[in-house]
This record gives sequence, C-alpha cells and structure tokens, in this order.
Amino acid sequence: MINIKKMDRIILAGLLVAVLLASVTGTSFAAKGDGPTQLAQFSGRAAQDSADFDDFDDEYADSEQLVADPLKYWNMTWFYLNDGLYHGVFKPLATGYAWVVPPKPRQWVNNFFTNLLFPVRFVNNMLTGKFDAAYMETSKFVMNTTFGVLGLGDVTAGRKRNWEPARPTADGFGQTLGKAGMGHGIYLVWPFIGPSSIRESVGWVADAYMDPLSYGDLTFLEFGAIRVYKNVNTLSLQLKGNEYEVLTGGAIDKYAAVRDAYIRFRAKKVEE
Repeated sequence: MINIKKMDRIILAGLLVAVLLASVTGTSFAAKGDGPTQLAQFSGRAAQDSADFDDFDDEYADSEQLVADPLKYWNMTWFYLNDGLYHGVFKPLATGYAWVVPPKPRQWVNNFFTNLLFPVRFVNNMLTGKFDAAYMETSKFVMNTTFGVLGLGDVTAGRKRNWEPARPTADGFGQTLGKAGMGHGIYLVWPFIGPSSIRESVGWVADAYMDPLSYGDLTFLEFGAIRVYKNVNTLSLQLKGNEYEVLTGGAIDKYAAVRDAYIRFRAKKVEE
C-alpha cells in the first residue's frame, strides 16, 4: 500500500522548476490568477471558497484569451471527462447524500475540514503580509477547535466581535506566488481536479504539504476516499444555484467559459 506521507519529492522538485519557468514565460499573465474550480467539489482540491461568477471584473472582458493555452486539445479531453463525471456521477451522488443526511450535519463536516486547513491559510497570510488575517485565522482556529468540538461547530459565526479581517484571507500558495509576480506559465486541466496552471499546480502541491491529512497514517486509497467524501459533502451544500452549472448551462463553448472564469477569479484573488 502507498503511504500518503511518502509523496514523491521528484514531482515536487519538477513543479518548483516549472513555476520558475512560469515566472519567465508567463509574465504577461502575471497576477491573473486561477479561479474557482467547481469540478474540485468532487476532487482532491481544497476549494474552500465558491466563486460568484457574476462578480468577475470586467477589465478582462475585451481580451480574447487570458492565459497561454498551448495544450488546449489535451486540456479539453480532461475537461469533458470531468464534466461528464460531474453530471453523471458526482452530482447524483451529492444529491442522494443530501437527501439522506440533513443540512446541519453536512455543515458540521464542512466546518471541520475548513478548520483543518488552518495551516494553509495561516502560512499564506503570513507570506503575503496579511498579518491581521493570520491573527484572525488563529483566533478562529483556537475558538472553533476548543469550543466548537474540533471545528465541527463555527462558534465565531454571528458573534459581535469582527472575526473577519479587513482583507480577505489567503486561500493558498498559488495566490502567494501570484502576488510575488509569477505568471501562470500555461493553462492546465487535471483529471478530477479541474482547471489549473503551472503556477497553481505548484501551489496546490505546496498546500498539500501543509494539509494535516497528508501526515496521517493513511494509505493512498484512504486519503483519496476522505478527500472525495469531503468534496461530495461540499457539493451537497451547493446544489442550488451551483455556479458551475450557471456558467456552463448557456455557454456556447463550455471549455473556454470555465477557463476564462477561472483565470479572472484568480486575478481577483491575487489583487486582494
């Protein structure tokens, strides 16, 4: 069995080299980040935020292409595979799960996994100079872990004290690299994970090393099962008005619509 703690260092080193190349080859796309991957609701990606596609900045609207996409046809293969899995497997699974499990327990599960990813948010807040956000994330983590029973309850929600920092909290190392001026390099679509880029893929790997689950005594299959359950649970809370379906439902080119929305959203995150 493969232990998740023994992640391949060669892959990480290769991705780190790739992001250095991205900073050179993708400078024209720097600070145009990557965006919310609705397909990640059923994948291993830690997608804490769900984007409102109506809020994307209009400053990119006149651009024909927001990121280099030399692997378009390769990416399209994985995109349509992911799209088929979403509609044919994961959405029905999340719908059935939502029918069986009441909303409150599903929200508890979502709170638990959000609380568990505190190290990712804390470290990237520090790296991007969001010290107020790092402080508030620490306060929320302590309160929710102790009084919220290991984070199942969000005891800081609705309190009189402002538990949200002035600037939105960092969401991962990809955002940190974008703030450092590194471009995307090229656009990528990963099977099961969804939209990404060279920069954001490196960020995802770095965030995985800060994910406490990565250090559990878990086999690869056990780790994958937990991540799938986490994201099916998240999707079950977002079935109404699902942004991915809103975006792709009336799109002539679903692939381009998701790609451009993804890049615009990450641009917005980098600018925060």
